[in-house]
Amino acid sequence: MIKAGIIGASGYTGGELLRLLVNHPNVKIELATSRSLEGKSITSIHRHLEGFLDLIYENPNSENIRERCDVVFLAVPHGSAMRYVPELLDGATKVVDLSADYRLETSVFEKIYEITHRDPRTAVYGLVELHAEAAEEDLVANPGCFPTGAILAAAPLAAAELIDIAVFDSKTGISGAGISPTEVSHYPNLAENITAYKLTNHRHRAEILQELNRLDQKLLNINFTPHVIPSIRGIFTTAHFFTNELLTTDDLRTIYDGFYKDKPFIRFPSGVPSLTAVRGSNFCDIGFEVDKENNRVIVLSAIDNLVKGASGQAIQNMNIMFGLDETRGLWLPAAAP
Repeated sequence: MIKAGIIGASGYTGGELLRLLVNHPNVKIELATSRSLEGKSITSIHRHLEGFLDLIYENPNSENIRERCDVVFLAVPHGSAMRYVPELLDGATKVVDLSADYRLETSVFEKIYEITHRDPRTAVYGLVELHAEAAEEDLVANPGCFPTGAILAAAPLAAAELIDIAVFDSKTGISGAGISPTEVSHYPNLAENITAYKLTNHRHRAEILQELNRLDQKLLNINFTPHVIPSIRGIFTTAHFFTNELLTTDDLRTIYDGFYKDKPFIRFPSGVPSLTAVRGSNFCDIGFEVDKENNRVIVLSAIDNLVKGASGQAIQNMNIMFGLDETRGLWLPAAAP
């Protein structure tokens, strides 16, 4: 049995890790931490877990965490994970970091996040469909939610070096903003509304650029604009790819089927993907259509930002790191409608 700890278990991603791990057949939740909630019941915050967990929030030091846990999930703010990782990696404990601290090259991270990195080291970018090498690692950097949907939409065409220009228009549910209320998440400001933000300089673009460049070094014209919509969960990405060859729908089907062969969490539903069809699940649903007049391919992807975009993907990485089937504990249908 894998003993798991969650550092920063009071937020949405921490709560989602607890929800998914509590029924994982190979995992025992050993501890969940929160400095501000130390001593309080986990279910006093995550009330949906009543009857499933009988744990209290702890605030142990890194040595205690390392001694008790086989794997630690870091669900902490950007800039905080780098304080924990050097103290947790001892050759036995494995770490899945859900922050951005190890997703990018150090110089890029420091420029984008304006934080001096105190623990520069290399980590596998944990998008399992592209990086199976996570199986050999003790530290995996879990991808951001927006990049997950965008990269999975683009990867097959990028690997075939067919994209000249990529334009990503992504819309996220408000849970992506975290558990603390903000002006944007205030109900009267969000209901019946849609908000675009950081139109040209969202920090997640760096991850999209990094991963697509690994597939096609010539692909540099990558554009990304995010929006918040009045939904709790989900990220719906509409990607416009201007291609260097005229493609047909059959071409796309062959390319995407081949690239994602034996990738259990990638699905190709008939028609347009839907957020309701992935809510609460670890699936990424992808659809596409060809615009023959403009050498444009439209690819649509739908994920749950808290599952495939965060906690579910983290568990998918954990499964691979411990030699389990990647679907273990995650093979769940969506909660629809």
